[in-house]
Order: sequence, then structure tokens, then C-alpha cells
Amino acid sequence: MISRRHWLAQTGCGMGAWALLDLLEKDCLAATLPASNIQPANPLLARRPHFSTKAKSVIFLMMAGGPSQMETFDPKPLLTQLNGQRLPASFGTIAAQFTDITKQPLLGTKMKFQRCGQSGIPISESFPHLQLHADKLAVIRSCYHDAFNHSPAQYVLTTGQSRMGYPSIGAWITYGLGSEADNLPAMVVLTEPDGKLKGGTPCWGNGFLPAIYQGAPIQSQGTPILYLDRPKGISSVTQRKVLDLSQWFNQRHAEQTLVASPELDSRIAAYELAFRMQTAAPEAVGITQESTATRQLYGLDDDKTRDFGTRCLIARRLVERGVRFVQVISGSGDSKDWDHHDDAYDGTFRQARKVDRPIAALLHDLDARGLLEQTIVVWSGEFGRTPTSQSPNGRDHNPNGFTLWMAGGGIQGGKIIGATDEVGLRAVEDKVHMHDAHATILSLLGLDHRKLTYLHQGREQRLTDVGGENDLASRLVHA
Repeated sequence: MISRRHWLAQTGCGMGAWALLDLLEKDCLAATLPASNIQPANPLLARRPHFSTKAKSVIFLMMAGGPSQMETFDPKPLLTQLNGQRLPASFGTIAAQFTDITKQPLLGTKMKFQRCGQSGIPISESFPHLQLHADKLAVIRSCYHDAFNHSPAQYVLTTGQSRMGYPSIGAWITYGLGSEADNLPAMVVLTEPDGKLKGGTPCWGNGFLPAIYQGAPIQSQGTPILYLDRPKGISSVTQRKVLDLSQWFNQRHAEQTLVASPELDSRIAAYELAFRMQTAAPEAVGITQESTATRQLYGLDDDKTRDFGTRCLIARRLVERGVRFVQVISGSGDSKDWDHHDDAYDGTFRQARKVDRPIAALLHDLDARGLLEQTIVVWSGEFGRTPTSQSPNGRDHNPNGFTLWMAGGGIQGGKIIGATDEVGLRAVEDKVHMHDAHATILSLLGLDHRKLTYLHQGREQRLTDVGGENDLASRLVHA
């Protein structure tokens, strides 16, 4: 016979041992699994990268519509001097979306630039808050691809291909690394409140990868994830019993099937994840738990910055809880956002006003919490703008040369990589295709883009297709 007190003590220690055993089992399995096509029982189980790095997660700030590089991070004094003149014939013929740029006058910029931080990186006056974080940024001025329309260009930015049907970079990353969050999606998307984007859901889709790797849209207002709430009149216990029965049938079917079924594994894992998310998702987006100072830092006290600031704050909360990839989208890709066909100067000021303070707050907050070293922050639109005018103070689409910047994840900031020509038309120095940019992001996460493959239609497919030769990771992480 033992005392009641002794029995409770023994039982309590036993419960803790069970929990510890479960955690150690996950760590052991993760340490033995390569980032390859091998599918564990839980497709989202955290995996070991190809090589050790500091970065564990990504926050991708997508400026839908195409910000003008000449009004943001790539000043062109000569362009301003040549304002109103024709593009010199030496630049040759180049296509644009709506205009023949050889017949349109060059459009200088009224935007003032300031050399910021110890590095002296030029940042325009449209981003006064971000100017304070210049030494955290690695500004890549020589990005390019060949898609002129919004949707194909957004697909290139997010999937590496200008056609639908390919996995997004977030899907590839979660496929390669799994997730460190047991009760939240591995990939989360935060769009504008209307949820609209020219490219639509393929920008965060799983493509030909199993469905478990697709991005989960989370709303910053109302119910975080649609169709996740428990039906009225159904208790948690009842729902668990129904789910257990469904999972028993699924698992029995999996055992009886001789050929492995990633889709069935994905379904089993998705059902369990959805059940856990019913409690975790509302807490993860619960920004009311943040201090007043933090909410003010992100601009939640200002009507102009409240919406994007809320999403940036949620993004920080998500990576803090182990979410692998968070995509935060500004705009939908029309003239009210970053697509400035009418007035590049006023349009850039108007849209930058909404995102500048929240982005600066995100960098500061991640840094203060010790999360910036393990979180890569990426900023980019789907393309840049032409140096010639349209309507009459706007700029047309230009994928031949635009700017993308990165921060965090072990990156040594205060750098400028590559350059466009004297008027900002083409990338001419240290050119970085989107395949190169994607290869760089994967490398910063410890993934070799040539080894991260998936067999589809008889071919080992990869995010970078047959490109990705200009991997900048080693240059970004060293001073």
C-alpha cells in the first residue's frame, strides 16, 4: 500500500516522462530525416536542413503592383537630368506593357534620397521610418525576369514560373523543412482585407506538391481561418470522437495500401492540425494581448497604417510560434496600390505611407526579441517601372530591372548588390534572376536548391528549374 500523496507524485512524474518521450522521439526522427522526397508519417514534421544556418523562417513582404525602383531604393540622377527627352537609341528596343518606351519621354523623379546609416544606403523620403534601419538591409538592385503582366509576374516572384500549377516558395520551404509549430499552419498568408490579388491563390499554392504544403490564408479581422470554427451544438469531446473514427478509417486504408500515398498522409495530418488550430489560431492572431507600446510601434493607432501594421504584428507572432513562412501582401495589383501608371511620385508616397512604419516596426521588434537572426525578411514587388512616362506622370511595367531587399537570417546588412543602367531600365551589373533570389533564400535556410526536388511528370522538379546559379547567400552573410 502507498499513500495518496505518494501515488499522486508518482503519477505526475509519469505524465511528464510521457510528454518528454514524445518530444525526444520527434527530435530524434527529425535529426535522421534528410530534406528529400522521404515522407514521414506527419508530412509537416520538422526536418533537418542540408546544412546548418541561423535562419529558420521567412516573412515575405509582397508589394503587389510593382513599386518604382527610381522612387524607392535606386536613385537615378541622370534620369532626372534627362527629364522630358527621348530614351537614347543606344538603349535599343525593349517591350513594355502599355507603351512604346522608345516614343515616350523620360520621366525624372521628384523624390529626394538620403544616405542612411553607417553604410550610407540611399533610401527615398517615401520611407522615413525604414531609413533608420538601413544597416540591416541588403538591397539587391539588379533583379529581373521576363513577365510583363501582373499575374504572370506575381507567379514568377512567388513560384519561379510565369505559369500556374507550380509550388510557391513557401510550399517548397515547408516541404523541405517541415514546421516547428504543432498547432498552426506551416505557411500562412495575410492578404488585404478583401483578399484580392491579381495572381490569386497560386501565389501561395502547393502546385504539384501534396496539399498539406499550401499556404493558409489568415484574416486579421473576424474569424482567423474560415470554416475552422466548431459547429454549434458540437462539443470538443464529440468532435474528437468523430475525428478519431475518421482517422481510424484513413489509417487502416493507409496500412492496406501497398503504395505510399502522400495525399492520404496529408489528409490525416491536416485533420489533426485543423482540430488543434481551433484553439491556437485565435490566440496567435490575438494582438490585444500585446502592449499598448507595441501596438503603437506598428502604427495601430493610425488609420493609414493600422491594417498593414496589424498584419506585420501578426506575422511576428506567427514566426515566434514556429510558423515557417509568412507572406504579407500589400495591395492587390491595381492603380490604387503599387501599380502607378498615373503618378509614380504621389502614388509611391501614398502607398509607402501605409507600409513604412509597420515594416520598420517589424524589423525593430524582431531584433529586440532576438528573432531577427533566425527570420529572413524579404521585400519586393513583382516587377519595377519604366524610366519613361505614362499618363503623363506614371510609369509602365518593367521586369528588366527592379529592386528586392532582404534583412535578418544571418544577413550582414548595409549592402548594395548589383545595379541597373543609368536610367533604371535594365539590370546590367551582377544580374539576379528570380531563380537566383529563390536559391539565395533557400540557402539562407540551409537548403540546397539543387537537392530540394520532387518527382513530378517523370522529372525531379525544383523551385529554381534549371537556374539559380547566382546564389548570393555567402555574400550576404559575410561583411
